[in-house]
Amino acid sequence: MDFDFLIKFAPMFLQATWLTLKLAIYGVFFAFLVGLFCVVISFFKFKLIDKICKIYIEFSRNTPLLIQLFFLYYALPEFGIHLDSFACAIIGLSFLGGSYMAESLRAGIEAIKKQQYESGLSLGLNKWQNFRYVILPQALGIAMPSISANIIFLLKETSVVSIIALADLVYVAKDLIGLYYKSNEALFALVVCYLILILPLSLILNRIEKRLSYV
Repeated sequence: MDFDFLIKFAPMFLQATWLTLKLAIYGVFFAFLVGLFCVVISFFKFKLIDKICKIYIEFSRNTPLLIQLFFLYYALPEFGIHLDSFACAIIGLSFLGGSYMAESLRAGIEAIKKQQYESGLSLGLNKWQNFRYVILPQALGIAMPSISANIIFLLKETSVVSIIALADLVYVAKDLIGLYYKSNEALFALVVCYLILILPLSLILNRIEKRLSYV
C-alpha cells in the first residue's frame, strides 16, 4: 500500500466526498418533499393527480438511475433543455428517491388504525389538521426504518453520477486508477470515504428511529 500516494491525493478525495455529501443532502431533501406530496395527494383523494403520482412511482421504481441520468443529461438537450451535470444529478436522485419515500410514508399511514383518525375528527380537527398533527407524526415514526434505508440507499446511489462527468468519489477513484494504475490505493480510499459518510449517518438515523418509536 502506497501511503504517500494516499496522502498526496487526499485533498481530491476530500473534495469528492464533499460533493457526494451535497448531492445526497439535496437528493434526500427533495426526494422527501416529492414523497410527502404524493402521500398528501393520496390521503386527500385528489383522484386525477393521485393517478399521475402512481404512474410516476411505478415508472421511477422500475427504471435505473443510470438511465434516468442519461435521459436528463444527454436526451433533454435534444428538446432544447440544457442542465448542468449537478442539476441532472439532483433531479435524478430526487426523482428516484421520491417514489421510495412515497411508498415508505404510504405504508406508515396505512399502518395507523382508523380510530386514530376518527379521534382527531372527534376533537374538532379538520382533515388537514388531522393529517398534520395526528396522522403524519405517527406515520413518520412507523416509516422511519424504511425512510432511513432510503436515505442510505440514495447516498450510495450517488456513485452513479460519475457517468455524467461529476467528480464524485467514484469518478476520482477511476480517474486516479487510469492515470497511475494504483488500484488498491484508490479503492481503499474510496471505501474509507464512503464509510466516513455512511457509518455516522447510519448511527444518527438509528438514534432518530429509536426516538420516533416512542412518539
